[in-house]
Amino acid sequence: MSKTVWGVIETPVGPLAAALDGAGRLTRLSFGKAERKRIVDEGGERNDRALAFVARQIAEYFAGRRRNFDLPFAVKGTAFQKEVWAELLRIPFGKTTTYAALARKVGRPDAFRAVGRANATNPIAVIVPCHRVIGTDGTLTGFAGGIAIKQKLLELEGAIS
Repeated sequence: MSKTVWGVIETPVGPLAAALDGAGRLTRLSFGKAERKRIVDEGGERNDRALAFVARQIAEYFAGRRRNFDLPFAVKGTAFQKEVWAELLRIPFGKTTTYAALARKVGRPDAFRAVGRANATNPIAVIVPCHRVIGTDGTLTGFAGGIAIKQKLLELEGAIS
């Protein structure tokens, strides 16, 4: 594969738009019409078949047969964003953490708002599990796909009932 491709993956909580770079690495996976438009606007051609390996793992996740993903991905972001996203990958399936705890884990305990912003700009939803971050008081806040989808993902994982 030599150029960027994109496609749409249907899920029980709505469509996910996905993009792969020329090396076949996932660069975007996003809920929401605005996010899908951004992926399309970034260029490349639509090729849902090229995304079959992503769609298969997403389907397994929603069917309750997958807790971890093993997809190649490449994200663009600042060093701080990448550090936060790497920490998100350490949150176990079925568990949650808070923005404040995440800020402490990246060594910036007073930067919970910056951590929240990095979380909000996570380009690979579900796989880089930003949905597992909740407010200190236990409220479900800040998810690009919407709070209803965040709640469904956490229910699917057994993190909330």
